[in-house]
Amino acid sequence: MGSPERLFRRQRTLHEILGGGLVADVILWRQKDVTMGILLVALAAWVVFEKSGYTLLSLVSSVLLLLFVILFLWAKSAAILNRPAPPLPELQLSEEMVNEAAAVIRTHVNALLLVSQDISLGKDSRLFFKVAAYLLLIYFVGGLTDFLTLSYTSLVIVLTIPALYERYEDYVDKYVMMGYRKLLQLYVKLDEEYVSRFQHLVLEKKKLR
Repeated sequence: MGSPERLFRRQRTLHEILGGGLVADVILWRQKDVTMGILLVALAAWVVFEKSGYTLLSLVSSVLLLLFVILFLWAKSAAILNRPAPPLPELQLSEEMVNEAAAVIRTHVNALLLVSQDISLGKDSRLFFKVAAYLLLIYFVGGLTDFLTLSYTSLVIVLTIPALYERYEDYVDKYVMMGYRKLLQLYVKLDEEYVSRFQHLVLEKKKLR
């Protein structure tokens, strides 16, 4: 029995398509603690911004101010009372994490620039209409919700849909391909019954002229 047919005739796994690194691990829940932490932080941020009326700049400034005041007073009182200083961990991004994030960003930015160049030079009309349709969709969705809610919803989708698809990809690919074949058969049938007849009538009228 052959391997199941995949969407878009892809040969690589979803993990490989997403970059195969830390970002792919997080999106596909290979790093469950990190993914869950991102979702919880995003949910908390959404609730804070929506309910409290804070903006991002004012919230960050308030939190940093409070943190620095607490640490400053703690350090001063510790020096006076001969107590240990605040136990601050050494926070540092690893070179591997930075390189992986930079590689993913570079790949997507280059793809976006290439698409923009093709559209600007009029090389691909179908691509132009696709991008125009997506931008119109974003325009209408943006009119229905605010940027913060849209960002949180998009993050939830990114961290759930790919993982669910990877888990049930055999079933999803199977039924999507079945639906695609049925739509293709319907298109061929409509083309034979209506479009071809219409073209035939047009040719006959031209001959009569």
